Amino acid sequence: MADPDEQGPEPAPSSGTGVPAPGRLSRHRRRWLLAALGVAAVLGSLVFGVTTARVTSSLGPHEAVYAVTTDGTVTVDVGPLGTLQIDSPLPLHLGVRVTVGEIPASFTELDQASTLQALSGDAASYVQFFSAPQAAVHDVARGLVVDAVSRALGALTVLGGVWWLGRALLGPRRRAELTERVWRERRRVAVAGGVVVAVVLVVTSSGVRTPAPPEGEAASAVFAGTPLEGARVTGRLGGVLDTYGGYVVDAYRENQAFYARADTALQTALDAQELGRAGSRDVATRLERLVAGPTATPAPERELLTLVVVSDLHCNVGMAPLVTTLVERTGAEVVLDAGDTTMNGTSVEQYCVTTFARAVPRGVDLVTSPGNHDSDETSRSYARAGATVLSGSVVTVRGLRVLGDHDPNQTRVGGGTSSAGVESLEDEAARLARTACDAGDGVDLLLIHNPAVGEPALDEGCVPAQVSGHLHRRYGPEVVGQGVRYVSSSSAGATLGEPTIGVLHGTAEMTVLRWDPADRSFVDYQVVQVHPDGGVELQPRTAWPPRPPVALDPQVPGLP
Repeated sequence: MADPDEQGPEPAPSSGTGVPAPGRLSRHRRRWLLAALGVAAVLGSLVFGVTTARVTSSLGPHEAVYAVTTDGTVTVDVGPLGTLQIDSPLPLHLGVRVTVGEIPASFTELDQASTLQALSGDAASYVQFFSAPQAAVHDVARGLVVDAVSRALGALTVLGGVWWLGRALLGPRRRAELTERVWRERRRVAVAGGVVVAVVLVVTSSGVRTPAPPEGEAASAVFAGTPLEGARVTGRLGGVLDTYGGYVVDAYRENQAFYARADTALQTALDAQELGRAGSRDVATRLERLVAGPTATPAPERELLTLVVVSDLHCNVGMAPLVTTLVERTGAEVVLDAGDTTMNGTSVEQYCVTTFARAVPRGVDLVTSPGNHDSDETSRSYARAGATVLSGSVVTVRGLRVLGDHDPNQTRVGGGTSSAGVESLEDEAARLARTACDAGDGVDLLLIHNPAVGEPALDEGCVPAQVSGHLHRRYGPEVVGQGVRYVSSSSAGATLGEPTIGVLHGTAEMTVLRWDPADRSFVDYQVVQVHPDGGVELQPRTAWPPRPPVALDPQVPGLP
């Protein structure tokens, strides 16, 4: 039997006109009214969710709170120093207010020169941020969308709860009476609905006319020719930007010009290399035909897997376009990041890992073994951006079986090095060796940040090859134990005592590896060097050293 509550009140006998008697409401009209209320609830929840969304993310070297507004302006609030304002590119005249909570109030007590000195340590980080703002914008936009949806669903849940609670408290008979009364006064309902729509439109379009900046808030000339051109500055921030901002913008422009020049040099070098190889293949083909005859069938080329190795990027997002170029031009299918993608593993460096992840072309796999300058937090950001973060088990990527894990130590600038957990370097080395030796299908590559971690596995022949970083110098590939180890230099040009952001202070290196799936071994490698003058050198492709004979029944010392 159907639920009487769901069926609604029985229709009253008609007087012959086909119109229900007073006190009864047709089911069709009742459903129409409920649908209208449902649509209003959904729209109201969406408006609430969008206009109240907020997320905590980074702004250069600072943490900041991003909150959606309806004034059509993007406002960066740096507390006692003032604000920076620019017209919002968002639709419906929505804006964003960015509140930077790390500017101490004591700055108001400093003169301009002292303020500049206090802030100058962050200059390089601002240059880095503005060199690749797309990643930060992507992270913030994603966070705001997630928060807006969450708030909208929460509001809709509350409205639904209130609705069902009201139904339960009123009971079927009272609800029927109220529904009929509302329907009879549908004109009032229509007027009320119009008011609601008007309010929504006013809220979402309140920034149709952004008020003209008060006197003294002219657009800052510092940002001319940058993504912030036209920004208006209030308060003491204007005085700071006149000196400090000019320095940052000049460094930003120098940074952009340097890496654009380096990327062009890389493409030119790759063009020349491809031209040379095409000529060599043509000569080789002609010689083969002379020896074997014109009707001979050429031997098919081996299908090799191409990989690009980067390491110790240390947030130098200027190198991201060069990574993209190298991967695309070499046809690489996998990028191996040997760790230290960030400097301090902090949340404000999320845009670094997002930038590098977005530098990897779509369809190319990104695998990383986090280093001692990374953290669980930045590794989670890397994973959300699409990277495969190794965590102590074997993963198969394009047929290549890779083993790796986080570095057991953590290093923080100014804070020294300490253990990241309960496991020491020696403990992790023994554990990974045991995993490699016990792997039923074997391991093709050990990707680990600190090369010392892989020594037991190499010594006992449990892995044929290891790729690592950490030392900021290239070693090998060289035979170690019963395997071959390759230590990549820094892909950020990291040099002792010099920052890794801005123009290069040392030579940055990336490596192109080729792996043969048929015999599961590396074939050759090529080092790509980017020099501090912006020039690029492609070293000759060199054969990978052969692996020495592997002893039978390998056992790791100290393991049961």
